[in-house]
Amino acid sequence: MAADQKGAVSTRAWIVFLDESGVSLLPQVRRTYAPRSRTPLLRHRLNWKRASMAGALGHHATDPERGPRLCFHLRPGSCDTAALIEVLEQLKVFYNGEQVVLVWDGLSAHWSRAMRAWVAEQDWLTLERLPVCAPELNPVELLWSSLKKRELANLAGDHLADVADATEQGIRRINTNPQLPWSFLTHTGLTLHPPTPPN
Repeated sequence: MAADQKGAVSTRAWIVFLDESGVSLLPQVRRTYAPRSRTPLLRHRLNWKRASMAGALGHHATDPERGPRLCFHLRPGSCDTAALIEVLEQLKVFYNGEQVVLVWDGLSAHWSRAMRAWVAEQDWLTLERLPVCAPELNPVELLWSSLKKRELANLAGDHLADVADATEQGIRRINTNPQLPWSFLTHTGLTLHPPTPPN
């Protein structure tokens, strides 16, 4: 349910799902093909350098022609409240200040005192919380799965920039195929558009 003015129901809002994940120089090991008796080997540097990803996948509450829209953020280190506020500030620009209902999980940084204080000053943004232990309701989880099964699968980069380049290549692949973001949204089983009201 979209909300406007921090309470009144609105059908003009974007419904946006946001989630975070991480990547590192340790490869995402996946099954692959190889000639018989020649087991493939992954050689890497045992380096734990990490980067954080934040993905926001949205659709308009009443106008499917305006979506879906995918926003992506990648930065070194981990995601804390300050980093997430930076992501949300970019999200505001991305949606040009339109009303957004943001749906995300119960991560402590999502509901910290600093985050709630910042959100209280944002007239464009309303937060909604996903149920506990329900990652299947967040379509961004399918985005991460797609990246880790394709571009990041068995990638043993020498530098974090190699992993970042592969990740951004995957985001471009998904963005150029409008069916993929829609499939991520519909796979959740959620009703994406309100039914037509009876006459």
